[in-house]
Amino acid sequence: MLKIGSHVSFSGKGLLNAAEEAVSYGSSTFMIYTGAPQNTRRKAIEKQFVEEGKSVMTEHGINEIVVHAPYIINLGTYKDDKFEFAVRFLQEEIRRTSYLGVKNIVLHPGAFTEKDVEYGINRIAEGLTLVLDGVKDTEVNIALETMAGKGTEVGRKFEEIAQIMDKVADNRKLTVCMDTCHLHEAGYDIIHDFDGVLEQFDQTIGLDRLAVVHLNDSKNFSGAGKDRHAPVGAGLIGFEAISYIVNHEKIRHLPLVLETPWISKEKGKERPMYAAEIALLQGDVESRLGGDFLDHVERLEFFFRKHEVDPRDFVVKTWEVLKTDAKAKKEDGREPIERLYDMVKEERLLTQLSEEEVNHRLVGWFASKQILHS
Repeated sequence: MLKIGSHVSFSGKGLLNAAEEAVSYGSSTFMIYTGAPQNTRRKAIEKQFVEEGKSVMTEHGINEIVVHAPYIINLGTYKDDKFEFAVRFLQEEIRRTSYLGVKNIVLHPGAFTEKDVEYGINRIAEGLTLVLDGVKDTEVNIALETMAGKGTEVGRKFEEIAQIMDKVADNRKLTVCMDTCHLHEAGYDIIHDFDGVLEQFDQTIGLDRLAVVHLNDSKNFSGAGKDRHAPVGAGLIGFEAISYIVNHEKIRHLPLVLETPWISKEKGKERPMYAAEIALLQGDVESRLGGDFLDHVERLEFFFRKHEVDPRDFVVKTWEVLKTDAKAKKEDGREPIERLYDMVKEERLLTQLSEEEVNHRLVGWFASKQILHS
């Protein structure tokens, strides 16, 4: 069985809340931050309802989860005080991860800021060496995440991650987290040649180092280097390509984690698409979401086909306008799902459903060629 889940909240009752939220989406894995990703405030890990959370995980067959390190850790900085903080704080996060019994903590390698990429690679390797030297009593791996190339971040190319690893004397606890949005925006052709990308990864780093995959569609075209996630199918990677990745024989055994955005036309009422995305990628929509879900997707397909709207073409053309025509974007900056939702409401289709439920069915419509005609 595939291990597909999402990023979930660790607030409130810690691991218990996280596990229960993950189960509500139909997850078979999940990812957490052990505290807010943008600050240092942390509750004692011993008070985070760990055993209760593990009990829920066991009950629902979840046997592997992932921790993500805070964004405020930057091992690439040239400022000594910030570097020392990054090393110390990452060590603390690794100890918290170890207490949870989790084997991989995902880390953005770092940014070189006012220096250059060579400096960044060397500085990150120096930091990782110090970090690992201070947590030898744990079994936690640091999974370096492939990055999109935004700003001065390091890790946009496999070669950069390989160089970091090579410069860490004892690198046995270094693994890799592959992010689909980041790969796409870094210029890797995961849409048409994911096999080739995996081969390049294997030759440069080694597939034995691949430990986690982040599943995200992208709001940008290949090579944009901006790191903007989209719901599965609503971006420029597309459902078909992400489904191929999920089911790839060299990927499918790993924890596959969604970090797709929560959406709503009304600010403050955003909701996740995780339940629909997980069911679609698992290939068990009817058993998870019910026959009515498929009936609704079929109604949407009939409606959009009548108006000559193709899922993939519509998404690509909408993003083309939003990315290349500043005037059109200013006049109508609605993203693909927003536009489709407005068409559905104007036609008074599925009026018995909430906005969240309609959006779930629109995500299903992006995959309609696979789930209705397979």
